[in-house]
Amino acid sequence: MRKNKFADYLDVVTSPVSPSISIIAPAYNEGLNIVQNAKSLMTLHYSKFEVIIVNDGSKDDSVEKMIESFDLVKTDFAYNPSIDTKAVRAIYKSRNRSFAKLTFVDKENGGKADALNAGINVSTMEIIACIDVDCILSSDSLTRMARPFMEETNRKVIAVGGVIGVANNCEVKDGTVTDYRVPDTLLGKFQVIEYFRSFLMGRMAWTRLNGLMLISGAFGFFNREVVLKVGGYFPQTVGEDMELIVRMRRYMEEEKKPYKVGFVPDPLCWTEVPESEEILSRQRNRWMRGTIETLQLHKKIGYNPKYGVLGMISYPFWSIYEKSAPIMETIGVLYTLAMIITGDFSAIYLVALFVLIYFFSVLISSFSILYEQLAYNNYKNKKDLRSLLKVILIEPFLIHPKVVWWGLKGHWDFLKGKGGWGVMIRTGFKKAVEKQDVSVSQN
Repeated sequence: MRKNKFADYLDVVTSPVSPSISIIAPAYNEGLNIVQNAKSLMTLHYSKFEVIIVNDGSKDDSVEKMIESFDLVKTDFAYNPSIDTKAVRAIYKSRNRSFAKLTFVDKENGGKADALNAGINVSTMEIIACIDVDCILSSDSLTRMARPFMEETNRKVIAVGGVIGVANNCEVKDGTVTDYRVPDTLLGKFQVIEYFRSFLMGRMAWTRLNGLMLISGAFGFFNREVVLKVGGYFPQTVGEDMELIVRMRRYMEEEKKPYKVGFVPDPLCWTEVPESEEILSRQRNRWMRGTIETLQLHKKIGYNPKYGVLGMISYPFWSIYEKSAPIMETIGVLYTLAMIITGDFSAIYLVALFVLIYFFSVLISSFSILYEQLAYNNYKNKKDLRSLLKVILIEPFLIHPKVVWWGLKGHWDFLKGKGGWGVMIRTGFKKAVEKQDVSVSQN
């Protein structure tokens, strides 16, 4: 907040040294919203940027809608891939000069990482912005995300992450969130609190240590030169966003080049989160499998002083508190129950320990809401705040055990060799009473 008081973002927009940006948005069966989302991306406030929509072998009418809406025609684009991907069928540009910033890539299905790699091959700008096509960006998002790349003089900024907001039940008009409301469901409200904890507290702290190992795949900016040097996204993992950051950091450490992974805490991107237990469990399962895969792929850096903060702090933390947490919690509960049954456990100690853990959880979650209110005050309805506080009180009993169980299933599915993203069901950014259309997207 203090830094923003002295920032004039108009200078970033008009500065001749501002980095150019390629926005890459992969899409699979997004025909319901793809045209509106493409238009929204082209209206962002920035001087030098391009929008690349990559159709990843959609089976719906996404291609036809884009061609019709933007007057697209096939071009003889000099496609010279630096990264291997599935075959690109065609590259389209518009005959309408109003859409000169837009490039539409149609390729065979290969998954999100493969689609992003195809977009990187087509991109021409210094910075690549990888986003989900169904995300909503604020009009000044590019300006604010470009700023960290310009601030460092002695270190190369290789990537910058941003805050992801929950758009469920919010009022969305012309591609902009106009009225913030918390979701109606318990799982939706839980994720609002979880995102506050993760972004406003966790990732801010990791950035100060320069130990951030993860940038959300829904909204991340990367130095294109470094991305190409490390070979782009790795399609064989379901955690391609985390794996790319770790690989980029590993490359910079091994080359002994000073670098930084930045983070912008301003709410610049909103996405729809799953509100059904079935879909949320698939997402958390995939997150756990992606974390395990990344840590195993880069186990060389773990506990290795050669890699500085990355090897001695970040890697151990993710190994213990992210990857192993569900297993450690489960063993701890089972051990405690065994001691109670055998009579080797003090009842007073048990109650004291339980109260300490519970109130520590409530304290952390309460502070995350306080930080959001002090910094941005997006949720102005007191009923919304009261509902979030109620969720904080019941989360350790009703939701956290499920999160632990989903993490355990992620470990089990990883051992079985399960891959893929699974099917994600979206209802679209509309008023809650208008959510009648359902689109299915699979990456």
